[in-house]
Amino acid sequence: MQDVRFDDLNTLHSMITDEYGPWSEPVTINQKMIDIFAEMTGDHQWIHTDVERAKQESEFGNTIAHGFLVLGMSTIIKNSTSYRIVDHGNVLNYGLDGVRFVSPVPAGSSLYGRTRLRQVEEAKGGVMLTVGVAIHVVGAERPAVVFDWKLLYRG
Repeated sequence: MQDVRFDDLNTLHSMITDEYGPWSEPVTINQKMIDIFAEMTGDHQWIHTDVERAKQESEFGNTIAHGFLVLGMSTIIKNSTSYRIVDHGNVLNYGLDGVRFVSPVPAGSSLYGRTRLRQVEEAKGGVMLTVGVAIHVVGAERPAVVFDWKLLYRG
């Protein structure tokens, strides 16, 4: 793993790529996680929480994870690049661009993700990195969620 200073713009620019890094370690989304998320958010739509009804009526044959739950898993599905940003004072989650919920995530599925550095720019007293993220159900060709993650690194 290569350590790269958060403000080493030349090195960071050289790492921008159209290619995603390797897959992260898989993380399983189980029904208990889905139910807890439903309680926390108030989103009790039956396609997420009613296992028996989902088996009978859902086109997926199972309950599915909330899109925002899958999106939130991006903090567990670690950066899959070959570098680590170092020597910053803090990093702020500045926002997400282009979030798309492409494919459902059935309860019991394992997820993994890949990332790539898309953009580097000086911004607001630090360096803003735009990291492309693709989260997939393990073995699925199409992603479940894709987005660009804006991270502001400050000294």
